Amino acid sequence: MTELVDRPLAGIVLRLLSGVLFTGMMVCVKAVSETVEVGQTVFFRSAFALIPIMIFMMWRKEFPRGLATRRPGGHLLRSGFGAAAMFASFAAVALLPISEATLLAQLTPVMMAVGGVVLLGERFSRQRALALGLALAGVLVLILPSLNFESSTGNVTGYVLGVLSALLTTGALLTVRRISRTETAGAIAFYFILVSALAGLATLPMGWAPLSQEALGLLVLSGLFGGAAHICMTLALRYAEASRLAPFEYVALLWPILADLLIFHVPISSGFLFALPLMLAGAGLAAFEGRQIRWPLRR
Repeated sequence: MTELVDRPLAGIVLRLLSGVLFTGMMVCVKAVSETVEVGQTVFFRSAFALIPIMIFMMWRKEFPRGLATRRPGGHLLRSGFGAAAMFASFAAVALLPISEATLLAQLTPVMMAVGGVVLLGERFSRQRALALGLALAGVLVLILPSLNFESSTGNVTGYVLGVLSALLTTGALLTVRRISRTETAGAIAFYFILVSALAGLATLPMGWAPLSQEALGLLVLSGLFGGAAHICMTLALRYAEASRLAPFEYVALLWPILADLLIFHVPISSGFLFALPLMLAGAGLAAFEGRQIRWPLRR
């Protein structure tokens, strides 16, 4: 296991940078979504993400030695969940504003808390129940306005895909929790990206769109941004505790909002504004399970 280094400022800066890079990836995916197939996007995003990941592993002297594994089945399960989540996420981004697709990803900590109860035998506390209730209320507030208009079928489909992506991501992260005791972070990332690239390549017989130079450039950038975002997040968690980084998880929502407004000229919906505090409160409660609430009471 990698030794933790206490450099909180570096961790915070890297977490903020990872949010910018992740948003850059989503902007690229959104920009090509009308002309490029989802499987084609998944392939290019994954294949070119291997470049920064491999450079990072070589820098840490983990390549190729760090790819040795004792849990091939665990890697396959984690990668399968992750690849399916990527397909669902990119399909959702094609139908929704980036800010709404990113907000739905905040369901993951809540689903992790519930998954810990169902799959790992953890206690279902009142705090987890409240987190689940707030998150579900946020989803309803986000989706209900779209149910009033017949022309918004695409939005509803996008919301379903966004929730499905969060659910599949939860499965991937729960698997990571199990295999990370013996597997390196680099190996987990490498095999996930490799399986995702192969899954995207498997859609080639279904028909890929011819790519313009602009579309090809955006697809390559999506991979480089995605790989770099993963590296920044990995280093952020190495330099600072997750509890210190948690508030900046929500700052990262600012970049998708700005991307919608400034790049795609999509206004922020009232449903998003009402759902935002509910879903963030639910995600915060799930992430801080008992720690940040009971401590001041003891004081």
